Order: sequence, then C-alpha cells, then structure tokens
Amino acid sequence: MKPCISQATTLSTPFEQDVESYARAGWSAMEIWLTKLETYLRSHSVAEAKALLDGHEIRAVAAASQGGLLLSRDAERAAHWDLFRSRLDVLRELGVPTLVVAADFVRDLVPEDYGRAAESLVEAAGLATSAGVRLALEFQKGAKFCASLDTTLALIAQSGAEGPGLGVCLDLFHYYTGPSKFEDLGFLTPANLAWVQVCDLSGVPRELAGDADRILPGEGDFQIGPILDHLASIGHDGYVSLEVLNPQLWEIPADRVADAGRQSMERLLARRSPSKREPSWGVS
Repeated sequence: MKPCISQATTLSTPFEQDVESYARAGWSAMEIWLTKLETYLRSHSVAEAKALLDGHEIRAVAAASQGGLLLSRDAERAAHWDLFRSRLDVLRELGVPTLVVAADFVRDLVPEDYGRAAESLVEAAGLATSAGVRLALEFQKGAKFCASLDTTLALIAQSGAEGPGLGVCLDLFHYYTGPSKFEDLGFLTPANLAWVQVCDLSGVPRELAGDADRILPGEGDFQIGPILDHLASIGHDGYVSLEVLNPQLWEIPADRVADAGRQSMERLLARRSPSKREPSWGVS
C-alpha cells in the first residue's frame, strides 16, 4: 500500500501551496479537494495545474468529492450532473483516476429510491469510465442511506457497475463512528474497493464524533492496523489517503502538517504489503 495525502488535511491553504508543501515533505501522491482546484482554475488553466503537479513530482491519484448524483431531481439534478461532467473533463486532462462520490441523501426515502440510486450509479459510472475515471462511493455515518459499508457495497453490487468503473470508498472515520460492523470488512474485494481514507479519533464518544475531531492516524483509539492487514490480505495494493478534516490542523503551516502526516503514514504502512495469506476474517 502506498501513502497519499488529501488536501482536506490542509484545507485553509491554496491549491498551489499544497502542492509545494507536499513535495517538500516528501509526498509523491495527493487527493485533490475539488473546490480548491476549482478556485485555482479561476485564474489558471488545467494545463498549468498539470504542469504544477508534474514540476513538483506529485501525482494526483484521486479527487473528492462529488455529491448530488444519486437521488437529486429536476433542476437540482441537472446542476449536479453538469458539474459532474465538467469535473470529469478536468480529471481526464489531469489524468486523475479516481473520484470520490458522496452519498449525500438529505430527504426522506421511499423503497423506489434504492432502484433509482442504482440506476444513477450505472449512468455515472459509464460517464466516468469514458473519462478514464473510477468512482468511489463513500458511505457517511449521518446519511439516511448509505450510512454503512454493507449497504453501500450492496448498492454497488445491485447497480452491476462494480469493478473498473465503480467501487466503495472506505473512510475509516465513517466506518468506526457509524453503523458499520466488523464483519462488513469481509465483503471487501479488490474488485469493489476503490479508495481508502484514514484518520484517527481520541477521547470522543463515537456517537458524538464529527469531522473536526479527526486526528493523525496512530495517535488515537482506532484499530487501524488490523484493518490494513486485512486489506493487504485480500490483495489491496493501492493508495491509502490521509484525510484529517480538523480545523486545528488548518491553523498550522501546511509544511508542518504535511511533514507530520507523512511520518504518521510511514509508521502506519511500514510493514504492510499485499500477501497471499488468508484474510483475518471473512464471510461464510
């Protein structure tokens, strides 16, 4: 597994400063925060963004996050999908292979919505695949739908788009603080795992934890090691992204955050690589 840093970890700094700070700290891969990139593109071209990344030997391996694709309707749906298409064009030009999609459902659900969401996923995955992008559907603990890993994996399977075009985003914050269960990890495979995000949590009841409570991995209570061991055992050899949406970190210079984050990720990933051993847990 390979380390990556999300721009959400240094959210208060501009796109170009992130790239420079990450390079100085020794990172070689980053997860783009789309609104940061779009702010940069107001006064720069996509070609300039690519040149900036290439010049600092930073590869943009994912982008986050796109919402509103699954259950939005009418004019709202049109706006979300127009933005989605324009973002795919940018990601194609930059060569970004993964886009995190948030299942941000905010209204009451009816049974028919499950089928509608699956159909939307098929359509979205088709558009993404044509742009050379794989979608990573992220479950979120506070959502009315797709709040857990198993439900999200079931929706992906129902869509029939599982594989090169679509998988799940495993965010350990939402996994640990939401309704997901230990045994849900047994449903993960190389075919349905598209993206991994890590952080930690300390001294906060999980039911009350919010994004602002995230801390660097290895400094809290999450049992991250066994999860990464399991991912290695199923053959996951992709990126693991540091995503720490903590306002206290945003007040610290990006160079320092990037350096501390790199050290925490190096410790976390030092002894973990894919193996052919049996998974540490599974589904019977």
